[in-house]
Amino acid sequence: MPGENLSRDEAGARGRLLSVEAYDVALDLRSAVAQGAEADTFRSRTTIRFRCAEPGAATFADLLAPSVTTVTLNGRDLDPAVVFDGTRIALDDLAAENTLVVDARCAYSRTGEGLHRFVDPEDGEVYLYTQYEPADSRRVFANFEQPDLKAPFTFEVTAPEGWVVLSNGAREGAAEGGRHRFATTRPISTYITAVVAGPYHYVSDSHRRTFEDGSTLEIPLGALCRKGLAKHFDADDVFAVTKQGLDFFHDHFDFPYPFGKYDQAFVPEYNLGAMENPGCVTFREEFIFRGKVTEAAYERRANVILHEMAHMWFGDLVTMQWWDDLWLKESYADFMGSFALVEATRFTDGWITFANRRKSWAYRADQLPSTHPVTADIRDLEDAKLNFDGITYAKGAAVLKQLVAYVGQEAFLEGARRYFKRHAYGNTRLADLLAVLEETSGRDLAQWSRSWLETAGVNSLTPQAVYDAQDRITELSVLQEAADSHPELRPHRVAVGLYRRQGAGSALVRYARAEVDVSGPRTAVPELAGLERPELILVNDEDLTYCKVRFDEGSLATLRARLGELVDPMARALCWAALWGLTRDGLMPARDYLDLVRRFAGRETDIGVLQSLHDQAQAALEHYTAPEHRERAARELAEGALHELRLAEPGSGHQLTWARHFAAVAGTPADLQLLRGLLDGTAKIDGLDVDQELRWTLLGPLAAHGLADEAAIDAELARDDTASGRRHQVRCLAARPSAEVKEQAWQRVVESDTLSNALVEATIAGFAQPGQRELLAPCAPRYFEAIERVWRERSIEIGMSVVRGLFPDWLVESSTLDAADRWLAGHAQAAPALRRLVLEKRDDLARALRAQACDAAAGDRP
Repeated sequence: MPGENLSRDEAGARGRLLSVEAYDVALDLRSAVAQGAEADTFRSRTTIRFRCAEPGAATFADLLAPSVTTVTLNGRDLDPAVVFDGTRIALDDLAAENTLVVDARCAYSRTGEGLHRFVDPEDGEVYLYTQYEPADSRRVFANFEQPDLKAPFTFEVTAPEGWVVLSNGAREGAAEGGRHRFATTRPISTYITAVVAGPYHYVSDSHRRTFEDGSTLEIPLGALCRKGLAKHFDADDVFAVTKQGLDFFHDHFDFPYPFGKYDQAFVPEYNLGAMENPGCVTFREEFIFRGKVTEAAYERRANVILHEMAHMWFGDLVTMQWWDDLWLKESYADFMGSFALVEATRFTDGWITFANRRKSWAYRADQLPSTHPVTADIRDLEDAKLNFDGITYAKGAAVLKQLVAYVGQEAFLEGARRYFKRHAYGNTRLADLLAVLEETSGRDLAQWSRSWLETAGVNSLTPQAVYDAQDRITELSVLQEAADSHPELRPHRVAVGLYRRQGAGSALVRYARAEVDVSGPRTAVPELAGLERPELILVNDEDLTYCKVRFDEGSLATLRARLGELVDPMARALCWAALWGLTRDGLMPARDYLDLVRRFAGRETDIGVLQSLHDQAQAALEHYTAPEHRERAARELAEGALHELRLAEPGSGHQLTWARHFAAVAGTPADLQLLRGLLDGTAKIDGLDVDQELRWTLLGPLAAHGLADEAAIDAELARDDTASGRRHQVRCLAARPSAEVKEQAWQRVVESDTLSNALVEATIAGFAQPGQRELLAPCAPRYFEAIERVWRERSIEIGMSVVRGLFPDWLVESSTLDAADRWLAGHAQAAPALRRLVLEKRDDLARALRAQACDAAAGDRP
C-alpha cells in the first residue's frame, strides 16, 4: 500500500468509482479520563454505506490507528492483519451497494491533529476536540478521506457523565449514561466533521432571522471554553459579532444558513486560528483574552469569526473538488470576512488592516521560490498542507477585491448567490465559479482568470510624471513591471491619488484622484494631466489591486520628510507597506526604515498598523541591518520606543503596544533595569497596568539576557500556574543564554516526542533570541543533519514547526546559505514538502543577506 500521503490521482480514481450514501460513527471517549496506557486510545466504530460504479472493483478506506479489531464488508469478515496496513484498509470485490463496518482503537493526539487530548494543569480536567484539515479525520474514524466524497454523517459519542459533548448536528434527546446522539448532517466532507467533548464552560444564545417572504429561521448559538478561562470569557461580544455576521451573509447570499445550530468552541493547544466545521466551529483559545489587549486584538477575533462563518457557504455548503481549488473557500472567506467586518461590525477600518497586514503575508509568499498560482497544482496531501499559505488566503482575497472593482460589487454577489443555489452540497472547480460570474457581469473572465488565478508572482506599479515650466503635470503614467521568473503583466483596476500640503506646515491631503485600467508595461492617466505638481503620487490608492507599490523620487523624498503628516489612514498604511517592501527587497537601507519608524510611528492612529510597524522594525533590526550597525540601531530603536511609551496616553492601547515593543527591543542595562522595575513594582509608568500577560512579556527579555534564572521563572509560574502560564514558562526557560539550556531545548523538540504541539511551539519561540548568535552557532549543522529524520518520524504538523522554527536564520551569513544549498543539492529525493520548507527559509536568508548589503553600502549615519 502506498501509505498515508494520498495522491490526487488516487483520489480521482476513487472519486469516480464511489459515491457515499451515509456514515454512522460511534466513539467511546470514556478512556480519556483514565490513567496511563488506558488513556492513549479510544474505541471507534464506523459504518459506511456506499455505492460502487463498477461492481467487482477494489479500492481502499482510510484509517490511521494503532489497531483494528474487526472489518466487515457486506457481511463478510475481513482479516484486519491482512487488509489493514496502519493507514489504509483494502477493500475488494465491491458490490453495487456496500456496507463497511470498521471497529478500531484510535489514538488520542498530543499534536493537535485528529482527536486532541488536553489535561488542564489548573484542575486536572480533560478536554477533547477534533481538528482534521486537510486529512486527519481518518485518525478518528474509518472513511474515504477526500473532499469530493461528501455524505450525511450521524455521530454517537459516549463520554464521561456530566461532560459537554458537541458535534456538527444538534444533540437528539438527553444524554443517557453519557451517550450522546446527534442529528444527521446534510452532506459534508470528512475534514469538516467535528467532535468537542469535556467539562467545558458553555454559554447559549440564539439568533432569529426573518426573511422577505415572512419565513423565519431560528439559529441556536453556543460559545464554550475551558472552565479555567470562564472568568475571562466575553461571550457577549462573540455573540454580537456572530449575529451581525449572520445578518450580513443572509442579506448578501440569499441562501439561509444551512447547518442548524451554530456553536463556537475556543479550545486549548490549537494549531490554527480556527476551523470552519459546520455547526461546530473551533478556535484557538488565545482569542479569549486573559489580560488587557488592544482594539486590534478584538478586530482580529471578529475577522476570524466572520471568516469561519463565510465558510459555511464557501467551503462547507459548496466544496472544492480537490485541494487544487482550496482558494475557492479560503480566498473567499478571507475576502468576505474583511468585507463583513467593515460593513456589519464596529470595525469599520478593517480594510486598512487587510492592506497592511494580510497582504504583507501574501507579498512575502508570492516572492518565494515556492510561489504558485492561486489555483495551485496539489499533487498530494503534503502539498495541500503547505498550501494553507499567504497566496491561498490573502493574495486570493486581494485578487477577489480586484475582481469586485473589475466587475462591480452587485455582479460579484449575484454570482455568489447563483453559485450556492447551483452547487449546494456539491463540489466545484474554478470553471464553475467563473461561469456564474460571467453570467452576472457580462464579462469574459477567461483572460482575467489566466492572469490572476493561473499565474504566480506580483507586479510592481510605479508612477512616472512629466511637468511643464509652471510645475503642472503634462503626462502621468503608471509603469508595470514583473520579475523575470514570473513575467506576467496583469490587468489592474487602480486608483491614482495625488497628495500635497494645502499650505506651509499643513498636513498632506489628497487633492485629486483618478481610476484607470492598467495593462501592459505603461498606462497613461490622462485625467490627471494639467494639475499642479503633487508632493506624493500614490499608485493603488484605496488598495483596489494586488501589487507592489513603488514611488517616484519626489514622492519618496516626501515620505522620508513628512510621512507622519499624511492624514488619510488608508493612504498612510499603504505607504508604510510600500516602504517595508522596499526594505525587504534591498532597495532601501534597513536603518532608513528604522529611522522612519522612530520618527513617525508615534503618530500612527491605527493600532493594527502600529503593531505591524513594530513587528517589521524588529525584523529589520535583526535580519536586514548590517551587523556593524546593529548595536547602535538597536539602542536608537529602544530609545525611541521608550520615548513613545512615556508620551502615550495613559491606559491606552497605544501605550500597551509601545510597552510590548519596548520590551522586545530593550537591550541596555538601563532598559533592562526598567523592565525589572515594572515587573517587581519599583518602577511605574502612569496608566500602564502590568497584568499577568504583560508580566510574561517583560520577563522574556530578562530571561534572554540572563537576568531571570530558572527560579525566577518558576516563581512567575507559581503566580500563573495555568496552561497559558506553562507555555510562557517553557518559552522563557528556553530563552536563557546558556549552552546547556539550548541543548535541553534541542533535545526536547528534535530528539523527543513527549511535548505537546503547544509546548513544541513555545520551546522553539524561546530558543533563538537576539544577541545569542554565537551561542546558537553549533546548532546550525545539526539542523541540516536532523530535519529529514524529523520529517520522517514526526507528524506533519510537528515536522513543519521544527523545520521552519529551527532553521538557523539567526545566523545571517553566507556559510548558512551554503549549508542550505548543500542540503538541497544532496537531498534531491527528500519529500517535496520538506524541500519546499527548506527552500523558503533559504530564500528568506538570501533576502536578508541582500538587505544587509544594502544597509552596509549606505555607510555610517550621523
